[in-house]
Amino acid sequence: MNIIDFIGLLVQDAIWSAAAAVGFGILFNVPRRALLGCAIGGALGHATRTCLMEFGVIIEISTLIGSTVIGFYGLVMARRYEMPVAMFTISAAVTMVPGVFAFRTMMGMLEISSADPETASLALVTAASNGIKTGLILGAIAIGIAAPALIFERPKPVV
Repeated sequence: MNIIDFIGLLVQDAIWSAAAAVGFGILFNVPRRALLGCAIGGALGHATRTCLMEFGVIIEISTLIGSTVIGFYGLVMARRYEMPVAMFTISAAVTMVPGVFAFRTMMGMLEISSADPETASLALVTAASNGIKTGLILGAIAIGIAAPALIFERPKPVV
């Protein structure tokens, strides 16, 4: 892939991720003044993940790094606009939820329920693999979003 195609891929990815983040922001009743921040967060996080995956990094690690970018971005935006961090991070991170892997897991489980014993073992391995990948990606999203806040948002001591 040449550099022009690569940049085009990232721009396209960022635009669609921003649109999805705004849609989820509206769904979650994010104030209008924060929707642009949600769009930028979604674009940054998902484009980071896409960029890393294009360089051969596995999806779980790419998602962790992309969601960490969203977490740091959310901290900065929350301080700037004096809003909760979740206002910016949740709708931005929803764009990285592994819907395809979750769907494949469920379809594999349905296949197992109707398979004969000879073919059930392959379906079980495939469903389990997709289920584990789904869980790891969801865990990466949660850790990536939470880690910056846990590191930099220390509770104030009670006096």
